[in-house]
Amino acid sequence: MLKEYIQFSLETNLFFQRIMKEHLFFIEVNLPPVDASYIAEAELLKRSFEDLLGETVIFANCAIRNEVLLSNEIVTPFTLRAEEVTSRLTGASINMEITEAELGLRSDPNFNYTKWLEEKVHNINCRSLNILEEVIEFKEKLLGLLMSCKIFMTIYPHMLDHLIREAKLYKSILNSLVNKKIPSQTPCDEMNFWNHIMEDHGEFIEGLLDPTEEELKEIAEELAETFEKILEEKCTNTSEKNILNKSLKATEEIRDFKKTATEDLLGCKIKSIIPPLLADHVLREANHYLRMLKEIKN
Repeated sequence: MLKEYIQFSLETNLFFQRIMKEHLFFIEVNLPPVDASYIAEAELLKRSFEDLLGETVIFANCAIRNEVLLSNEIVTPFTLRAEEVTSRLTGASINMEITEAELGLRSDPNFNYTKWLEEKVHNINCRSLNILEEVIEFKEKLLGLLMSCKIFMTIYPHMLDHLIREAKLYKSILNSLVNKKIPSQTPCDEMNFWNHIMEDHGEFIEGLLDPTEEELKEIAEELAETFEKILEEKCTNTSEKNILNKSLKATEEIRDFKKTATEDLLGCKIKSIIPPLLADHVLREANHYLRMLKEIKN
C-alpha cells in the first residue's frame, strides 16, 4: 500500500500539475491587455503549479513506473520545443528546466519506498489540492464573466468549461489521496469522462484550424463524431468490453492525428491559431488515456 500510494500520487501529480499550469498559461495568453489583473492572477497560479511540479519531479525520479514514463503522458519528444516556440511567440514565461528534468526521469524496480517519502508526497497532495481549489474558482469566475459578456477571451466558453471539468477530476483524485486512499472509479466512469474529453479535442482542433485546412478539419470532425457515437452507447457491465475496444481504437487514431499535427505545427506546415504547446498538451492527454485503457484491458 505504501508503494502504491507513493507511485499513484507522484504519477497523478506529474501529469495533472503540468496540465493545470498549462491551462493557466493558455488563459494568460488568451486574455486581452485590458484584463491585466486576470492575466497576473493566471500567471501567479501558473507559477504556483510550476513550483509544485518542480518539487514533484525531484521526488518522482526512480519512484514511478516505467510504463508511465514510456507512455509519453508526462512529456513527449515535442514538449520542450513546443514550450520554446510558444513562449517566444506569446512572450509569456515557461519554466523549461522542469521539462528538461522530466526528460531525465527514470524508473528503478529496486527503489526503496519509505515513510519519509510518503509524508513528502502527502504534503505535495495537500498543497496541490489547496492551489487547485483556487484555480477552479478562478476558471469558474472567468467563465461567468465570459458568458455575461463582461470580458473577452480568445478561448471558447466550452473550452473553458472543458478546463474546469479536467480540474474537477484532478480534485476528486486529490480528495482521496489527501485521505491516504487510492481513488477508485469504474472503467465505465473513466471511459465516459475521457471519451468526452477526446470528443471535445476533435471539435476544438476543427474550430482552431484555418478554413482552408479542409482535409484536416474533416479528419478532426470525424474523430469527434467517433467519440460522440461511443458515448451514445450506454456503458454497462455487459457492454464494457465492446466500448473499451472501440475507445482504444478511436484513442489511438486521435493520438496519431495529434502527434502528426504537433510535428507539423512545429514545422510551420499547418495554417491555424493552435499554439504548438496546446497541440502537445492534448497529445499528452491522449497518451494518458491510452495508458489507462491498456491497463483496464489487462
